[in-house]
Amino acid sequence: MINETEIPQSSFPRERLVQYGVDALSNQELLAILLRTGSRPLNVLELAASVLNRFEELYELKEATIDELQEIRGVGQIKAIEIKAMIELGVRIQRSVQPKYGKINSSMAIAHQLIQELKDFRQEHLLGIYLNTKNEIIQKKTIFIGSLNQSIAHPREIFHWAVRYSAARVIVVHNHPSGSPQASEADLLFTRRLIKCGDLMGIELLDHLIIGDNTYVSLREEGLWQQENC
Repeated sequence: MINETEIPQSSFPRERLVQYGVDALSNQELLAILLRTGSRPLNVLELAASVLNRFEELYELKEATIDELQEIRGVGQIKAIEIKAMIELGVRIQRSVQPKYGKINSSMAIAHQLIQELKDFRQEHLLGIYLNTKNEIIQKKTIFIGSLNQSIAHPREIFHWAVRYSAARVIVVHNHPSGSPQASEADLLFTRRLIKCGDLMGIELLDHLIIGDNTYVSLREEGLWQQENC
């Protein structure tokens, strides 16, 4: 039997996952990562192989009892419990659904909610409201907190999270600590960049809202949305 120290580091499952991604790993390698260590005389990859040889189909492994797992050489009670916990967590993840935080029917509705949240902030806060194809909010995230009178953000941060959350549409919101929601030239330029980036990525920028003191401006509603105007 080969010792774990004799396995080339480039063949370690953890290193392969980091280098190539989780999809590149076999069932044996994934299980080896979860088992963490082998049990003499088996190294962790050999132990993972023993488990999968005992339960040839993953469905059989899912249904295995703690006692059945302990029948495998090298699998004690602790490892058997860890395997069962891992399987159950996977089942629960599979059953889980993406949370929704209400549906957007108009820019006014979301703006009025955010006025109360942002109107008293003394720094600019830039938020991304991420929507699915049904205009349901799947995530709201603060992208950047700026200085007293300006925020510094780049479209890549906004669309990074859009991709992460598999969003179909984005509403960008920021506040003006001065209390006036009037769009600046920088706001219009930023909006134009967002529109272009969204078009390239197939993610629609639904609106850009500016929150002031108990009021707001929607660049779409104000007719400032066309790229030639922004």
